[in-house]
Amino acid sequence: MGKIIYFTGGARSGKSFQAEQYISNRYFSEKIYIATAIAFDKEMESRIEKHKKQREENWLVVEGYKNLQVKLSLYMKTQGVVLLDCLTNMVSNLMIVDKNINWDNISTADLDEVEAEIIRELESFLIFFKSSSMDLVVVSNEVGMGIVPAYPLGRYFRDICGKANQLVGKYSDEAYLIISGLKLKLK
Repeated sequence: MGKIIYFTGGARSGKSFQAEQYISNRYFSEKIYIATAIAFDKEMESRIEKHKKQREENWLVVEGYKNLQVKLSLYMKTQGVVLLDCLTNMVSNLMIVDKNINWDNISTADLDEVEAEIIRELESFLIFFKSSSMDLVVVSNEVGMGIVPAYPLGRYFRDICGKANQLVGKYSDEAYLIISGLKLKLK
């Protein structure tokens, strides 16, 4: 059965690098990288390019943020690893893309439904990996240690990411907090 390994930390803490090093230090016959970021602007294009340059060349890259089991089932083999980088972008995309929500005036019921939909998508993905032969490495931003966002969408995003991070932490076999490039084992 597959293991789930979780890397979390603040922005620019070195999470992705540490996750990639973790994978490089182990033998995996197949390496699949799930790229969840969407290049909406030049800054994001630049960030994506930096990640591409940092990564070894022997990765199969799958782009997406939803219905990932279906996309991955075409590529998954045995003795491999899947790197999801990153959960925070996945949550953001699930909240925003193809949705017409007025986040300043969203009802509690609608907000609860958006959150439940995201948690269902993520939990289904994690359960899928627990029964697969491949390992899953998840990278996510720790969003609860900073200031409280001044606008509703930011607060909802932080709250939903917090619940998503807790879910990955619960399912993980190993978990690491990255601070200033340093890895602290949590689990």
